[in-house]
Amino acid sequence: MNNVFNNLINSLSEEFKKYELDEKIQLNLSKMADYDLQINNLVKYNKFDYFSELQENIIKKINSSNIFLPVEKNDIGFLNLSLNHIYLMKNITNTQSDFENKNNSKIIFDYGGPNIGKPLHVGHMRTLNIGRSLYNIHSFIGNETVSDIHLGDWGMPIAQIITYLEKEDIGTQSLDSSKLEIIYPKASEEYKQNKEFKTRAQEINKLLNNNDQQLLQRWESIKELSIKSLQENFAILDHSFDYWLGESDVNNLIPKMIEKLLKNEKIIYDDGALISAENTDPKILIAKSDGSYLYITTDLATILFRQKNIGYDKAFYIVDNRQSLHFEQLFSSIKFFEFNNLEHEHISYGTLNDSDGNPYKTRDGGTKPLSELFKETYEYIKKINNALDDSIISQLTNSVLTYSDLITNRKTDYKFDLEKFTNVNGKTGIYVQYSQVRAKKLLENIETKNNKLDSLTLNDVDKELLSKLYLFSYFLEQSALLNEPHHLANYLYEISNLFNQFYESEKILEINDSDHLSSKMYITNLFLTTSQNVMWCLGITPVNKM
Repeated sequence: MNNVFNNLINSLSEEFKKYELDEKIQLNLSKMADYDLQINNLVKYNKFDYFSELQENIIKKINSSNIFLPVEKNDIGFLNLSLNHIYLMKNITNTQSDFENKNNSKIIFDYGGPNIGKPLHVGHMRTLNIGRSLYNIHSFIGNETVSDIHLGDWGMPIAQIITYLEKEDIGTQSLDSSKLEIIYPKASEEYKQNKEFKTRAQEINKLLNNNDQQLLQRWESIKELSIKSLQENFAILDHSFDYWLGESDVNNLIPKMIEKLLKNEKIIYDDGALISAENTDPKILIAKSDGSYLYITTDLATILFRQKNIGYDKAFYIVDNRQSLHFEQLFSSIKFFEFNNLEHEHISYGTLNDSDGNPYKTRDGGTKPLSELFKETYEYIKKINNALDDSIISQLTNSVLTYSDLITNRKTDYKFDLEKFTNVNGKTGIYVQYSQVRAKKLLENIETKNNKLDSLTLNDVDKELLSKLYLFSYFLEQSALLNEPHHLANYLYEISNLFNQFYESEKILEINDSDHLSSKMYITNLFLTTSQNVMWCLGITPVNKM
């Protein structure tokens, strides 16, 4: 949490140690309208002799901190807390400096990236949005973050493309990204239907693994063309990555890895295939009988690569729910093979569906490219906001595609409703953008020389907004702790909604009292800072006008 709150939490937790109690104080959102937060840690000790003394010591520290209004003892132990606005306005800015943390971790974000030769489709959107938001959130709280797109640039899909080019006598020099995107599904279908094609593709896959130079040149051309196309698409969608590594970058590590695992009896032969010696059901397949590798093989080699070349404390894999078994097997294998004891987590998510709840498809039944969804959203926003610059419409388009994704708990499926998510009202990217633009315009239209913060003139609406703004760290912590961006996304809507109530409750531009006006400006500034920092955490770029 924010260091102002963290210091108090640590201090209160120390009081429990005096009674040999291992208790970490938690601040919870209050369920009572008159209070902001609650501390419930004391309740379970209210039958013990030391309860009264412990509670008294806890309350003394709370009251001396000045973070909350004075708290009183009670027989149960529930401590209801109201924020002290006068104190907090001098000590909280809701900027990154409030979250300085020396005990940070280095986290790798693995996006389980797209296969080369294949366009980005709508299924990639959640990977991109969830990954970027968690990357930013963890960076904001002081962790060192590293992103790797982790391209699917090796194996049978590549062999299928090369086989198709060979069969149709198509030279790589005549290819462009649009042709390659057409070839990919045709090659896949040929592999399923044509035995001769399948046999040749398997042969080419082996030759690639054996470093056939002519085939490697073809592969390099396909990879270069595909990556260029992906980078252009990612730029439009405002996504970038620290590393553009792929499966091919670790292929050279696999033979030695397998040799060592065999020597240490960590993997064994089973009908010509290699499986893990770990007692699991189902068995974990490491290499097929024909010698070809699987996703888990390259993922294991990637662990070794990252340990040696990048270094990390944690690795988060942003991949959908359907791959849960794969990651269970991967994480189990990392421990069984004694690669490391570092933290690995599958950040799973549900599917993105159309407004009817069906998987997104093109008119001909194929997988819908992400570029088409962007274009549809862009054109819809432009139609209802044709006075805006194209660059702003692009920003708003990305806001809609990002915010509509993140406002939903990542573990659940959701429907993308274009009309709903482009509405200027409600939980939409348009609404939160409008609120911060409104705040910016208000500050531009007011000149005040009174910067004193000794007194606040606050009505109930002001207090409600301020209280919520001071809880930024709480929602940030929830999103980071659970790796769930929707806590912050919902928080952004709540403060935006409260700010609009604040704006409309009083004609701020007509206020003559300097203290009163300074209070309004302070709140507006804090809202603008907070909302823009939340946007940054979520991966949304604020617009300057609407």
